[in-house]
Amino acid sequence: MSLRYRISGGAVAALATLCVASPLQAQRIPFEKRFFTEQVLRGHSQPVVPIYEGWYRNADGTYEICFGYFNLNMDEALDIPLGEGNFLEPRQYDGHQPTHFTPVPGMSPTSPFRSRFRRFWCAFTITVPADFGQTDQVWWTLQREDGDIVRTPGTINPAYILDAVRSGGMGEVAPVLRFTENGEGFQGRHGSIAPARTARVGQPVSLSMFIEHPFEEEMWAGWVKYKGPGQVTFSPTEQEVSISEQRGVATTSATFSEPGEYEVLFQSLDQTANFEFHCCWTNAYLRITVTN
Repeated sequence: MSLRYRISGGAVAALATLCVASPLQAQRIPFEKRFFTEQVLRGHSQPVVPIYEGWYRNADGTYEICFGYFNLNMDEALDIPLGEGNFLEPRQYDGHQPTHFTPVPGMSPTSPFRSRFRRFWCAFTITVPADFGQTDQVWWTLQREDGDIVRTPGTINPAYILDAVRSGGMGEVAPVLRFTENGEGFQGRHGSIAPARTARVGQPVSLSMFIEHPFEEEMWAGWVKYKGPGQVTFSPTEQEVSISEQRGVATTSATFSEPGEYEVLFQSLDQTANFEFHCCWTNAYLRITVTN
């Protein structure tokens, strides 16, 4: 019978907590009761930990609850399809979460990223209504095949409120992204989903994101598989994009190993260190239908 652990937090240190009624009432899990260790990364066979990042309020009174993930493997990417091993509840919020979990960035020669930003921060958000209370919860559950269950609750607990899309204390602001040069812009962790496009197995397809930022500097940009049945190779996986006259463009070449429906996550921010300050970046989701 699988053990159930409840993991919450707005920081990596929170991986070591057992959630009860709320994050403020967390208790540490004794080492002898853990089936994983968040202090020692392994090459493989470790779980993926869903992480509650925090929340922020939208202009219309609704709330965005942010979730990220920590694949505790340095070399092993995991695919956990939507269903019994990967779901959100209440089920009305289920479906937007990732099904592919990339290893810890920059921690081994097999990592697709050079940068070491420890885990994937706020890979997606869910929108909850304005009457969502402080005691209400949305749970994300993950379980690798033949592994144990790890789950975390998302709340609008005041202790976990996030800056969005600007941080006054840091003087940072999330970039505006566009799928086309003159397309509609969007900003922040909620992000936007691009119209679907097509590609062929084994044939590289060019993907571009147009970036706007008020500072004349370089913006970090990263590409990662979010969903899909096969492998996706990006060239490059990450890049520094020069901003000139407040504009720049990030372009990669993506190659797909199998036919099917895929989704790619693109993230951009000033520098990867800002992930750990929970501000300020923008997510984009690109859907690609791959045929033979």
